[in-house]
Amino acid sequence: MVATLAAIIIANSPLAHAYHAILHSHIDVDAGLISLNFSLHHWINDGLMSVFFFLVGLEIKRELMVGELSTVRKATLPAIAALGGMVIPAGVYALMNRGTPTAGGWGIPMATDIAFALGVLALLGDRIPLGVKVFLTALAIVDDIGAVLVIAVFYTNDINLTALAVGFIVLGLAAWLNHVDVRNSAVYLLLGIIVWLAFVESGIHATIAAILMAFVIPATTRINGSDLVARVEFITARLKAIGLPEDTKMNTDEQQHAITAMSETIEHAQAPLQRIEHDLHGPVTFIILPVFALANAGVTLEGDFMGSLTSNLALGVIFGLLFGKQIGITLATWLAVKLKVADLPEGVTWRQIHGANILAGIGFTMSLFVASLAFSDPNHIAQAKIGILAGSLVSGVVGYLFLASSVKASGE
Repeated sequence: MVATLAAIIIANSPLAHAYHAILHSHIDVDAGLISLNFSLHHWINDGLMSVFFFLVGLEIKRELMVGELSTVRKATLPAIAALGGMVIPAGVYALMNRGTPTAGGWGIPMATDIAFALGVLALLGDRIPLGVKVFLTALAIVDDIGAVLVIAVFYTNDINLTALAVGFIVLGLAAWLNHVDVRNSAVYLLLGIIVWLAFVESGIHATIAAILMAFVIPATTRINGSDLVARVEFITARLKAIGLPEDTKMNTDEQQHAITAMSETIEHAQAPLQRIEHDLHGPVTFIILPVFALANAGVTLEGDFMGSLTSNLALGVIFGLLFGKQIGITLATWLAVKLKVADLPEGVTWRQIHGANILAGIGFTMSLFVASLAFSDPNHIAQAKIGILAGSLVSGVVGYLFLASSVKASGE
């Protein structure tokens, strides 16, 4: 939020020219067989954001294996809800922009920014049932899957089949290494860079490579819980027998051996996927997403701002996020429950579901990303950004107030 505000302030200050000049300055990387010449803005959106999409891929894989999407029954409601929340907003936008040069931006209002949506929900604390948070999280994750598929299929350039084949061969190698229990993160990092470069050359957006690479990261532990407890107890007993480290002095060789064995045991009890996901959360949250916001949210508000705000493009995004999302998700959820193919989360009311659906209209990160792929005209990109910021802001405020009123109405 701070980075977004800073970008808007800078873009409307005497620093605006320098801001845009820095973003459009080119950085060349010559790796022998491959030479990359991208603007800083391109490096942020294709490079840094690949790390964000890699984290999204890890989260999706975890949810599919052990989380809220791990069974058909668990996944049904958020999957149906997310489908409604993608189709209706896209339809609203397409209807308002049919037959115009901006018709290709229909994918912009389809996505939900999970970080912002859950951030607003967190402001209400424990007054909101856990089921609402679980529903919104699962919905946003399925939404992310849909957004990634839309980017891969509809916002991709001409395809270089040779480069694409190289990318999938290396992905296959990574999958095989996972199968034979290679767990060294550095190996997957190296292969991931090769896959990313291959996808850059192929014409398919590089962030798709990051998503696919996440799915070949090992997601099993080497020891189970019982073995973990037994080994930790054995090492603890051994450590007590040889003498515990005193104060903060350097350990003896025996103490260090025991502590190293403890560290290795704990590492074996963790899946590489969860360990990497945990390590990436901080850098992605506090570095990558703010940098992305700083580079993409800088909208110049001077000139015909009202004209931009009331353009078909901006209104299509605003109405898609604010009305399309809540109508699409609520209608799809209602149909799923009425047809008995899914159940509402325990202890959750329809009013609370509707409030969560309004929050799903916070599109921000993914919407800005799709806008950068959908348009090349700076005016269209600016209008899209204005629509995204306005639609997301109104959805966040209205969703918060609606949920807060639902808490009061229930007497909680």
